[in-house]
Amino acid sequence: MIERSSGILMHITSLPGKYGIGDFGKEAFNFINFLKQAKQKYWQILPLGVTGYGDSPYQCFSAFAGNPYFIDLDCFLENGFLKLEDLESLKTLSPDKVEYSKLYIEKYRVLRIAYNRFKQIGNLKELEIYRNKNIGWIDNYALYMAIKNNFNGISWIDWPLKYRMKDKLTIKTAKIKLQDDILYHIFLQYFFSKQWKRLKKYANENGIKIIGDIPIFVATDSADTWENPKMFQFDKKNKPRRVAGCPPDAFSDDGQLWGNVLYNWKILKKDNYNWWIKRVKSCFTLYDVVRIDHFRGFESYWSIPFTNKTARQGKWEKGPGIDLFNNIKRKLGNLDIIAEDLGFLTPKVHKLLKISGYPGMKILEFAFNSKEDSDYLPHKYE
Repeated sequence: MIERSSGILMHITSLPGKYGIGDFGKEAFNFINFLKQAKQKYWQILPLGVTGYGDSPYQCFSAFAGNPYFIDLDCFLENGFLKLEDLESLKTLSPDKVEYSKLYIEKYRVLRIAYNRFKQIGNLKELEIYRNKNIGWIDNYALYMAIKNNFNGISWIDWPLKYRMKDKLTIKTAKIKLQDDILYHIFLQYFFSKQWKRLKKYANENGIKIIGDIPIFVATDSADTWENPKMFQFDKKNKPRRVAGCPPDAFSDDGQLWGNVLYNWKILKKDNYNWWIKRVKSCFTLYDVVRIDHFRGFESYWSIPFTNKTARQGKWEKGPGIDLFNNIKRKLGNLDIIAEDLGFLTPKVHKLLKISGYPGMKILEFAFNSKEDSDYLPHKYE
């Protein structure tokens, strides 16, 4: 029997933070204590990925890497990687809102100081062990970030052709030239992972499960698309052909142009969705329960030409349907997955949700539409 239970949605960024943003430090542990006292069972968060331009957790530089903004700097004070004077500039950031443009400069400056001290007094073997455990994604991600920094942060689709197309000699030279920057990004991921595991363990020990989130799409500018362009709708020069969004609706006359390059589902199907299986498996090392974003997009998704300025002119294209979820279940077993089944739902989407066996979502604010007897009214929940 499944017990009724409740929880709170609160992203890490929104926790109190003395260094410009919420992080994995003391206030995160205090929030878990609060949840326990309030007899809650779940803490839901948004995706933990490395945010890029626009600072949205649904546009990340990797489907596997974690956001260095969340690293608790007090830990680095305790182990000697930072000194109090290193943190002065971060203390000037607003206590009420996240000033991302300033945070981007100041937090990464401080993290670089911590990395340089770690090289002097830390254990480099720890990084090597972590790297070997995550060899399937970490090398490509760290190289991508190092090259990106070398080109002042521009999207990889605008890199010089040899880098964009991953010319072997060019990449080999970059690995040698940028080896310290590559190690720096491995350092950031190691401490993100170490601190998150500590926080999640504390939550679980106090009866709180973490609900995480998988964005359906990855960012066009990401380590994943650069490594595997054939899995996505790119042309021969690795420029996007079609991108994601949703059509015009009651909320927007132009629809929503998200801009994520779309998947090439035929290619993904050829190896039984191996990349997606790795992605889901990775998420379950971070979370207890996973919410799959924009579930209706697995039945059909809105496809927009890359050059369009709005989402008005697009078309519906077929998604992988139940085939993807059957392959995930076959490889990983029964998992605690929630389907985010919001948006324009057709009978086919309802059918896909029912066949998958995943619970959907009900949003109370959607319930009070005078035009119809809404499925979102609490007495109609299944």
